[in-house]
Order: sequence, then C-alpha cells, then structure tokens
Amino acid sequence: MLVLVAPGQGAQTPGFLTPWLELPGAADRLAAWSDAIGLDLVHYGTKADADEIRDTAVAQPLLVAAGLLSAAALGEVAPGAVAGHSVGEFTAAAFAGVLDDTAALKLVRTRGLAMADAAAIAPTGMAALLGGDPEVTVPHLEKLGLTPANVNGAGQIVAAGTLEQLAALEADRPEGVRRVVALKVAGAFHTHHMAPAVATLEAAAEELSPADPTVPYVSNKDGRTVDTGAEVLSRLVGQVANPVRWDLCMETFQALGATALIEVCPGGTLTGIAKRALPGVATVALKTPDDLDAARTLVAEHTAV
Repeated sequence: MLVLVAPGQGAQTPGFLTPWLELPGAADRLAAWSDAIGLDLVHYGTKADADEIRDTAVAQPLLVAAGLLSAAALGEVAPGAVAGHSVGEFTAAAFAGVLDDTAALKLVRTRGLAMADAAAIAPTGMAALLGGDPEVTVPHLEKLGLTPANVNGAGQIVAAGTLEQLAALEADRPEGVRRVVALKVAGAFHTHHMAPAVATLEAAAEELSPADPTVPYVSNKDGRTVDTGAEVLSRLVGQVANPVRWDLCMETFQALGATALIEVCPGGTLTGIAKRALPGVATVALKTPDDLDAARTLVAEHTAV
C-alpha cells in the first residue's frame, strides 16, 4: 500500500523548481497558478534567494504548487492514503479531491498572508530538537514557555515560541537532545501565536464547497482518517494554531498496511523521518525530476491493480 505525502514549510531551497519547469506543460501550469493567486511562483521557485522564499506569504503557496507540480509529473497514482505535514495538508487535500488545485492554492495564499501578519505581531520562530525522549522533552519545553508544535516521531520534536524562549532552549536543552536546529520559518506556527490567522481562514473557507475525499485522508491533527470534505476543510483552518502530530500519522500509515511512501517536491524531510520510524517501508523523495523513475517503480510495485 502506497502513501503519498507532502512536506511543510522549511523544505524550500533557492531554485528548487528550476529543473521541474523543464518538463512539458509545467511552466504553463505554474504560470496559470501564479495568475490565479497573484504571486509569481515561477520567479520565487527559480530566481528568488533564501530570504525571499522564507517569507511565509511566499513559501506556503510555493510549497503547495511544487507538490502539485511534481505529483502531476509522476502521472496517474492511486495511493492507499494521503497526508501532509503542516501546509502540506493543503497539497494532500488536492490529492484527495477535496479541493481542486486552484482552490487549494488560493486558500493557502490566504493562509500564508494571514500567518505572516500574525507572525509580525511579535518576533517568534521554531527549532527542531534532535534526539531525546518526548516524555522528558515536552515538559521541559513547557517549562520554558515553548510549545511542542510538531511532534514528528523518530526522536524529533519542533519547539515554537518567542525568540527569547528559543534562545533559552539553546542554552538549556532537555536531557538527551543532541542538537537544536533553527528552522527556515518566520513565526511560531501551530501555536497560540497564530490564533489571529484562524478567523481569516474561516471566512475564506466559507466561500468553498469541498468534496469528500476520494482516498483515505490522514489528518495531522490526531492521525485519524477524515471522511468528509467539510471536516477536512475545518481541520485545515484549525491546524494553523494546533500542533502537528506527524507521529500519529505514521502510526496510522502502519495500521493501514503501508509498504511504500512517496514524498512530493521538495521531498526529503518526511522520507528521512519515515526511514527511522517506519522500518521496512520503501521510500522515495521527489527532489528533482531525476527521482521520477524510482517513484514510478514504487507506484507499480506497491499500488493495488
């Protein structure tokens, strides 16, 4: 059984879409999406520097567009489940047919702008903690006033809060944590700091008519599969200020019988976690079009006929 997953913010790097635009139809598709959302995705995916694509309002639609573009290049896929990490849930919602590509990009453009506004209220950020025991790490973070915003499994938790709180974490790491790595994001996402963005997204979501998922959609709120489009959309709105439980998503993948996992562009983060947390599950990360053949082989071997 194949799982198709989409990464979250911080996975983007300068020029990462350049090789994808060489594929037939890709540049036209990206240009049409750019017109639809009022953002030059071609420029940001090929020529912009790291600071430009770190901007929340840019990074989020850029990541969703990259995921959709790479999935289209992969061809027809019938996954046994789909999921996304943070903003990657918008990509997954499109994979599942809940929203069409343009609707997903328009909504995520609204999300990025609203979260950028919320992040501007106070200097905040996020940092990944590598190693450690969650039962030790989580109370330590809470003691420092930080939120365990992403519980990713395989020994990785992402803390979020003010820059002062993150500095205190660097100086006072939980027992067992080997490294604290600042993420390329511009705010404390999936925490109470993002609450102002929720109301904006709620208003935008009221204009949409989501369809029910055509494949099992695994929500990163609690790792559960969601059966209705209305519930998927509600969770997309609320997850802005809720922690991401990717560890629970992976438990669900196992329960569903996953044997393979493909991470769409810019792949790498989620496959890296899966290699540690899902032993025996074959993985491919779509980093460049050179990875498409390996991914197609995985599709052929792990998709029911």
